[in-house]
Amino acid sequence: MSILIHHFVVHQLVVNNDGKMQLIPREGCLPVTPALEQLGHQLHHTFVSKPGKGVGHFAESAEENTFVTSLEGYQAAHADSPADSDSAYLTFTKETSNLLVQSLVDTGQVETGFVLFVHYEYLATQYLLVTLLNTKAHVEVSQNLDLSSREHLDLAKMQLAVRIDLTQYRIEPQQQRYISFIKGRMGRKVADFFMQFVGCEEKVDVKQQNKQLIQSVETYLASENLDPEEKTTHREQVTSYFKEQLDSGDSIRVSDLADRLPADEGSERNFAAFTATLETPLEPEIQPDPAALRQLNKFTGQGGGVSVSFERKLLGERVIYNPDTETLTIKGIPPNLKDQLKRNL
Repeated sequence: MSILIHHFVVHQLVVNNDGKMQLIPREGCLPVTPALEQLGHQLHHTFVSKPGKGVGHFAESAEENTFVTSLEGYQAAHADSPADSDSAYLTFTKETSNLLVQSLVDTGQVETGFVLFVHYEYLATQYLLVTLLNTKAHVEVSQNLDLSSREHLDLAKMQLAVRIDLTQYRIEPQQQRYISFIKGRMGRKVADFFMQFVGCEEKVDVKQQNKQLIQSVETYLASENLDPEEKTTHREQVTSYFKEQLDSGDSIRVSDLADRLPADEGSERNFAAFTATLETPLEPEIQPDPAALRQLNKFTGQGGGVSVSFERKLLGERVIYNPDTETLTIKGIPPNLKDQLKRNL
């Protein structure tokens, strides 16, 4: 799937002759060309492929956050006239780049390179990606077989990046998960200065983490081509581990959970490696939520005045699902339900 680039700006961070951080701004948005679209796609793919990302939201004091104020100013201009919002976007990127410089000074960090601001759309969702990249030398061969040295952006070394889901920020800000960011670099948190300049506050949502964990377990089991009995066995092992951790008050460790799930022999693929490739990777340790056990062991759903709940192991035996007709057939309904139905015939 291709992406649609709305605006793309690059600024440069350098250390001047006085040993101070300095911003060298670009004085205009880059024209959208096939090459720029390809770069945008590469940036998107590189970011979503990075393991160890965190999620968060703008801090409660967002009204005092220059980044938020400047971003919302650009968003208003873009909503009014997308074709005439270049100037507003350039102003936004300059103002916030200066915030980045100040954040570096405040935290005593020294970072140089190119600051990329990309406003793009992917699968009907608008994003703002901000990343600080350095360059890497390479050698080109011309048609005349001459060699020349060039520099290219080193996307493989993307370590400082934050992406804002502008669509969710506009529609569902209460979810507080519209900012994602790369968390670590050799033990150091990007929050040291990159999150400070954005004004981002990391979110820890136990229920959401548990929900994501269970969904990841189910997705992983489905990818392993196991028969129903094997899936049930592994779910029971996960359930047992959940209960052990709940009883002891300890956290669930993804590495421990991986030992209870199937792994490809002769390769490094296991549950822990699988979760590291997710769009939002699991935290290494998660506080267990008792409600998650019900999701692991049962199918539940309600709507239109109907509520259904049954154990997963019954699917295909006492409970038959037909996706073509969207019907459930229940064999041997519970006695108390049977009595209620008979009384109303």
